Amino acid sequence: MAVTKKRDVRRSVHEAGWITLDGGFAARPCHVLDLSTSGAKLVVDDPTSIGNRVRLAFSRDARTGRVCEVVWRRGKTLGVHFVG
Repeated sequence: MAVTKKRDVRRSVHEAGWITLDGGFAARPCHVLDLSTSGAKLVVDDPTSIGNRVRLAFSRDARTGRVCEVVWRRGKTLGVHFVG
């Protein structure tokens, strides 16, 4: 019998957020569509400039927020998983 992994409950937030590239200081705006305890779904203007690891925050201060790994990409939409 296959075991299915239960996903964390995502809640729709539709809030403005900020992505800071790993090791970088330039914060880029994004739109957070939904959020769970383990990750988020984001929309960005330029997905090609986003690497595999970013920091997501709800303020422009790069010292806040959580480190994320990009786990999937569909056009301008990204799925991220919180790490650490």
